[in-house]
Parts: sequence; C-alpha cells; structure tokens
Amino acid sequence: MPIAPYGGTLVDRRLAGDGADDARRRARVLPQVRLGSHALSDLYLIAVGGFSPLTGFMGSDDYHAVLERMTLADGLPWSVPVTLPVTPDEARAFAPGDEVALIAPDGEPAAILHVREVYGWDRDAEARAVYGTTDRAHPGVAKLDAMGELLVAGPIDYVYTGDVSGFPAHNLTPAQTRAEFRRRGWKTVVAFQTRNPVHRAHEYLQKCALESVDGLLLHPLVGDTKSDDIPAGVRMECYRVLLEGYYPAARVLLSVLPAAMRYAGPREAVFHAIMRRNYGCTHFIVGRDHAGVGSYYGTYEAQEIFDRVDLDRLGIVPMKFEHAFYCAACGGMGSTKTCPHGAEHHVILSGTRVREMLASGERPPAEFSRPEVADVLVRAHAAQPA
Repeated sequence: MPIAPYGGTLVDRRLAGDGADDARRRARVLPQVRLGSHALSDLYLIAVGGFSPLTGFMGSDDYHAVLERMTLADGLPWSVPVTLPVTPDEARAFAPGDEVALIAPDGEPAAILHVREVYGWDRDAEARAVYGTTDRAHPGVAKLDAMGELLVAGPIDYVYTGDVSGFPAHNLTPAQTRAEFRRRGWKTVVAFQTRNPVHRAHEYLQKCALESVDGLLLHPLVGDTKSDDIPAGVRMECYRVLLEGYYPAARVLLSVLPAAMRYAGPREAVFHAIMRRNYGCTHFIVGRDHAGVGSYYGTYEAQEIFDRVDLDRLGIVPMKFEHAFYCAACGGMGSTKTCPHGAEHHVILSGTRVREMLASGERPPAEFSRPEVADVLVRAHAAQPA
C-alpha cells in the first residue's frame, strides 16, 4: 500500500471546465488581491495537494497553533505557517462570507478565495517562532516586513492555467508522482530536498539511502530563493548530466518542487518532510544544516527537531545523515561515522567557496563535484554578464 497523504486525503482544489470558466468570469467583478511569486507557489501547492490537508490559507486557530505548538489546531504536526497577507486597504473590500479573486503576477485570475476570516499578526512573534531570530539580515525574516498587516483565510478554488514552476516537463503533482511510483512498483521512496547543484556528498547520501528503499525522488526546490543561490535552470542541467552518468535510471525520478524557500532551518525541514509525504514518499533525507542560512542554526538542529515531533502522526521516516566528504586517505566518500582520518584529508567546500572559485575561473575539484557537473557550473558562470 502506498503511504497515505498527510491528514488522510490528497487535496485537489483545481477547477476545470465550466466551473473554471465561471470562476474566471466572477474574478473580473470580485474584490482582488494581487499575488507575488511566493504566494502563487503556496496557492499552487494548496491546490494540487502538496500542502494537504490544507484546503486554503490558514485561519487564526491553525496559525497560532503552528507558532506555539508546531501543530495545526487539531494536533497534526505542522511547522511553518501558510498564510496570505493583505493590506488594510485590500481588506476593506471584503468580509467573511465574501469571495475574493486572487490574481497571479501576470494579471491572470489564479483562484477564488472563500473568505472565512481576516485577522492580525505579529511579525516579530512569527520570526521568533519560525526562524528563531528577529534579525532582519535573515532572508526569511526580512520577507516578513514586506508583507501586509492582515492575514486573510479560507479555502480556495484554483483556476490558473499558467506554469508556476519554470519546468513544466518536470513538474509532477503529488497525484502524478504517486501514480509513477505505482507504475514503477516502488513501495518505499526516499525524497531528497535540494536548492543547490547535487555534489559528491549529496550523491553519497542519496545512494546510501537507495540501498534500503525502492526508489529516489530527486525533488529540487525551484521557487523563490536568495539572489545569490545558483539559478534553478543551472541546477536542473546539473541534475540531468549527473543522472545520465551516475544513477540507475529505473530507480530515480527527477521532479521539481515549485515551493518558495523560507530558510527556516529546523522548522522548514519538518515542512519539507510533510510535503514529500504528500508526494508519496515514505522516507526523507535530512542532512547537515537542512534549509539553513548563515550561522542561524546548529549543524544538526534540523535533525534534532524530529525528536520533538510525533513521528507516528508525521508518518514519513526522517533519514538522518552526518556531513559527508571525500577523504583522500580513504580514496572515497565517507562521513565521521565511517572515516577514521583527520580533517586535513577531507575535501569540503561550502556553497560560498564554490561560488568564489567559479568567479575566479577555478574549477571545483573532482573530489567535490563530478566533472560533468563542474562543466555545467563553469559554462553557466562564464555566460553571466560581466
């Protein structure tokens, strides 16, 4: 039996046919809220079931439960708020019981929101609970300041026909990944979250996990990320060349996750696990500093948070891995659990260091990055405008 969706039912809030046409007509005369790319990606993931059991943007009971207890109001583990901020001017145009048209960045109707509640929120309280800091240098905290002073809650009906991912050929919905897992006969599937090109350490973790499950969902996040993160198109090309040469094709599926990156560290690790359960995965790799940024979180804090979550209700198995590296003395990949040699033998490069190497015309070493991946990164950096 495939793993059940989170909360028991895979949500689908997409309208089609006459229902969608009617909603688009109503959107022309309803009060409107214009969405940014972050809100549109959240809306899409609600619609296709990536955020099951949510059927819309969170009301105040769920919102405060997430902040205070890291659960929904009914006790189901949930770690990151999914809310729709609006300005007071926008909120004056509607009230509970009304419908609101949500408009995509391209001006097209994206959804009808059935308003149940409009409520206030505290930026600093959310920052402390979700990000563990109120420091505006943190990219997730900084985003809060740009959001409206009120939150509007209610279920949505999705009608957007545009692509939200940038990679439509690789954007499989939770229902589609589940169907593909069934077609391939996979009963156990491990997901790997990444916003970076897959380097040798990532490959090592994935292949260690693949030894004990039927398949791997390589699931790069392609929504909003920091401006200095490597662009999604470059990352996708890195995944393609790596999969061609170094993975068994029948045991790996590449599909994108069009979610916005929060950089919430430990809490986002749980959030990422919940999404991957909805996509049909039974296991989820949690490595070093998952979803972290700067020095805001401890190296293994994103693993330790799962010790405080009701894993029976979470329902997806976190696979916790030590930091992996190439050891020159061992002549291969390893971690502190398997390698007896000192740090002087280990090849470890941060994302910042890799970007510095590329900027200076240096090629990442083969011990860190497969040659085919290094070729993609070098070409992409050389093509950037001076």
